Order: sequence, then structure tokens, then C-alpha cells
Amino acid sequence: MPTYTAPARDARFIINELLDLASYGNLPGFEMVSEDVVEAVINEGGKFCAEVLAPLNRVGDEHGCVRNEDGSVTTPPGFKEAFDQFREAGWGTISAPKEFGGQGMPHVLGFVMEEFISSANQAFGMYPGLTNGAISALIAKGSDEQKTMYLPKMISNEWTGTMNLTEPHCGTDLGMIRTKAEPRGDGSYSITGTKIFISAGEHDMSENIIHLVLAKTPGAPDSTKGISLFVVPKFLVNEDGSLGERNGVMCGSIEEKMGIHGNSTCVLNYDGAKGWLVGEENKGLAAMFIMMNAARLGVGIQGLSQAEVAYQNAVAYALDRRQGRALTGPAEPDQQADPIFVHPDVRRMLMDAKAFTEGMRALALWGGLLVDLIHKAETEEEREEADLLLGLMTPVIKGYGTDKGYEVATNMQQVFGGHGYIEEWGMSQFVRDARIAQIYEGTNGVQAMDLCGRKLAQKGGAGVQAFFKHVGDEIAAAKEVDELKDMAEQLEKALGQQQGATMWFMQNAMQNPNHLGAGAHHYMHIMGIVTLGLMWLKMAKVAQAKLGSAGDDKAFYEQKLATARYYMDRYLPDAGALRRKLEAGSDSLMALGEDAFQTAA
Repeated sequence: MPTYTAPARDARFIINELLDLASYGNLPGFEMVSEDVVEAVINEGGKFCAEVLAPLNRVGDEHGCVRNEDGSVTTPPGFKEAFDQFREAGWGTISAPKEFGGQGMPHVLGFVMEEFISSANQAFGMYPGLTNGAISALIAKGSDEQKTMYLPKMISNEWTGTMNLTEPHCGTDLGMIRTKAEPRGDGSYSITGTKIFISAGEHDMSENIIHLVLAKTPGAPDSTKGISLFVVPKFLVNEDGSLGERNGVMCGSIEEKMGIHGNSTCVLNYDGAKGWLVGEENKGLAAMFIMMNAARLGVGIQGLSQAEVAYQNAVAYALDRRQGRALTGPAEPDQQADPIFVHPDVRRMLMDAKAFTEGMRALALWGGLLVDLIHKAETEEEREEADLLLGLMTPVIKGYGTDKGYEVATNMQQVFGGHGYIEEWGMSQFVRDARIAQIYEGTNGVQAMDLCGRKLAQKGGAGVQAFFKHVGDEIAAAKEVDELKDMAEQLEKALGQQQGATMWFMQNAMQNPNHLGAGAHHYMHIMGIVTLGLMWLKMAKVAQAKLGSAGDDKAFYEQKLATARYYMDRYLPDAGALRRKLEAGSDSLMALGEDAFQTAA
């Protein structure tokens, strides 16, 4: 039976020491997060996830969700009770605005909980996770009346939320949606159409479900410029806030999926459902991106979360399972065989996982801090820089984070050998659950094109230039510390590879856009490698400074430095190989005609 322990010590290190949350105490919301508060949230949140949610992970995988004859959905055994505990403890309110019942703490602390929840039970975590995306859109685009009506109970998780984008005939190309919104004459609209792949679309864990639905009004342009966003509650809400009659939205079926069985991924049928416009007509795309960007950061955390829980179980197995002898001689001569932990190939997989998970955790939480600084930094310049960096980081956190997260999960399954392929050990579920993160909220190919086709050129390249400067400044500072100089120089070489790849795009993509498309995925991974290298250099700097006075924590900081060196040695060289692939261009990639891909009889 797989187990999970929240990585509380590492989270505290990143929050308190790497990001130094206390230094932002002059900003709104930050004044309430002393080290004691941070420790309490992280420790108690981790305990809840390990003791309440993790034991239900396999239950959700084996039982799944059940659609009943009346269109209602029953979640797996124990899910509703766990959600009640989640709601009563207020874990979903940490970073929500105080004016609507939230605790108003920084988003970065909420991101810690997102990881813990998803590692413990990814399918469960999607219920409050999708709600958070809907909350973000309503805060940004909803009317005062809509905010008052929906947000308090969504933030408390008495009600949950969804995002309704995809339809049977279209996914990424939202301009093709067919769902219609006909004005009723009373300020509301009649919503008719079918949406698919709707996570948490119907379930029994909350009193109401608030759907945010993309649709087109009569005469709207037949493109993304004709999309509007509507709020469509499962149960209509009376003026006094009580629930009224059932709205015209039903679950037609539950998707049969590879993983995340504990989440009710629904086909939702809208049959004249009553909805209200959110924001301006034909401006739904902007509102949709608010939801998507919030969700993409959350999905990146899912990549980290499945890598983390798979890594923990692989370490335990490698220390227990005995097979063969160490290449340098028996490690435990009194035993018939040594633990497989002694074998370099097993150690390679475990070190790859450790270097990724700890580096990715730092990147995800830095992303959470940037979310806060966009709204709360003291100066307009600081807020603008945070916005530029987060825009650049979002496709990297989602795309690179989930590609590598899935890779780590499969490698951790590999540590188990044949037992990893047997369901009773639980490693198969981590792999299956991790796989979806590369696909939803925009496939990773879409993330790569968003990064290279939009973000690099945005505002004249201001974002990537700010990133290059940030990395360059960290490298220059680290070079002044003898123990960090070699690592800084290694990162400098990888940064040079990214800068060279960026320049190649500038010189070649305009004349042939396929060059950009052919190299975008490679570039996203180069940037992911460099960004995690930045995180590791920062962590090494903190660890090196703390060693002299570490006391009982000395081993922790020594491990950080050793893992940082491993990352620089074993991850950073890939940036050069990926740059060479990118600079090969698209000619050979696009050379063959369609017939060449057909298998001849």
C-alpha cells in the first residue's frame, strides 16, 4: 500500500529561507504570516493530507465515480466525508480574499497546500482546484452582484465551481464552439449545448455547483472574438441566497479515463439552462484566460505532486528490496543480498527525482510569490516585472513541470521492477494520474507555442530580457562565493544555450514559422532546465550561508548542496543538446508528405 508524507521541512525551507516571506511583511496579507503561522499551516495541512486524503487515493482509483439514473453522481466512498472535513477546517480559504470570507494569506502559502493535496489525492484535489479557477474569473470579471451571490459560498467550499470550455468537436480552437446563449429578455440567457471533459462537473460533495460556461450569443463572430462567458448554477439561487429549482444542466455521462478516477469528469448537457453574462459580451476569451492561467499553475503543481509521492515510495522500496551486490563489494555482507539502493542505476533514477522535485517545488512557490507581487508589490515597476516573469513562467511550470513530473513518476515505477507494474503497489496509479497533467488546460505543445509564439515577443521581449537579467545577476553574485563558483559557471553555460536558441528564433522564425513550431517544445525544456538551475543556485546559496551555524540542520543543508551539484552536472548539459535539435529547424521534420506516414500493406 503506497504511503505519503508531506515534505514539510522542504516547504518551510523554501518559504522562510529561500523566498524569505518575512521580508515582504510590509505588503497586504503578508503581515499575518510569521514563521510560526507558516509552520502551523504547513505542518497541520500536511498532516491532514497524509492522514485523511492519502488513504482515499487508491479508493478513488478503484471505485471511481458513479452516474445514477437521475443524472446525479456519487463520488467514491469516503470522499464526501473528507470534503466535509476539508471545508470545515477552512483549507480552501487560505489565500482567498477576506472580503468574501477568505483568510487573505499570500497565494504562495496556498500553493504549498495545493501540492500536498494533489500528492495525497490528485483526483480529490481537483474539486477545490477547479473551484479556485472559477473564483479567479468571478473576482476579475464578475459583477458586484455576482460576486456577492457566488463567491462567499464558493470560497467556503459550500459550493464548488467548474470551467466549461471543451466541446465534442473542438478543444484548443475555442472559436469553433457551438454552445448557444439566447437572451431571455430579463437579463439572463438560455444556454444550450454540450460540453465534455468537465472536471468535477457533477458530484455529491457540495450543495451547489457553479458552472462557468463559454457560449456564443446570436450574431456573434464565428471566431474567438465571438465567445462570451456565462455563470450557470446547478441550482438557481434565490435573492436571499437560498437554493431554488434545479437548472437545465445535467450530467449525460462520466468519461472513462486512464486515471484520476476519483474525479467526476463529465459530459454536461445544457438544455435551456439559465445563465448570466460574466463581463462583457464577446469578451469571454479574456475571462477564460484568467481561469486557464490559474489552472495551468495548478496543473504544473500536479506534475510535481505525482513525482513527489512516487519518489517517496520508490525510496522506501529501494531501501527495503534486496537484489544483487554493490559493484564495489557487498554493502551488507551478513545479508544474502544488498538493498537495490546501492546500485548506481537505481541511484540515478532517485537522484534525478530528488533534483527535479525539490527544484520544481522552489519554482512553483516562486510562481506563487509572483502571483502575490503582481497585485501587492509596492511599486508599479515591481508589479509589472512580476507580471512579465509570471507570464513567461506559466507555460514552463505547466509544460516542463508536467513533462518531467510524468517522466519521474514512470522512473519511480521502474525502481520497483515488475512489482511497479502490479496494481497492489500503487505505482501504476501515480503514472496514470500524472499523464493527464500533460494534456489538460492546454496540451504541452500548446504551452510551448504559447511560450515561444507569444510570451517571448510580448512587449518587445521585455519578459525574457527580465528573466535573463535575473538569472545573470544570480550567477554574478554566486561567482563571488568560492564554493558556488563552479555551479554558477555551469548555469552560465546553460543560460548561454538558451540565449543562443532565443537569438536563432529571432533570426529564423519570421521567414519560416514552422521553425518556431518545430523548436518550441525543445525551447520550453531548455528554459525549464535553466529555470530549475536558477532555483538550485539560489538554494545552494542559502544552504552554503547556513552551514556554519546549522546545528541539527547541518545534514539538511549539506544534502541541498550535494543535490544542487548533481543538478548542475546531470541536468544542465541537456540544454546544449536541445539547442542543437532546435537549430536543426523544420526542414527534415516537414519533408515527408502525408502518404509517407501511411502503413503499406
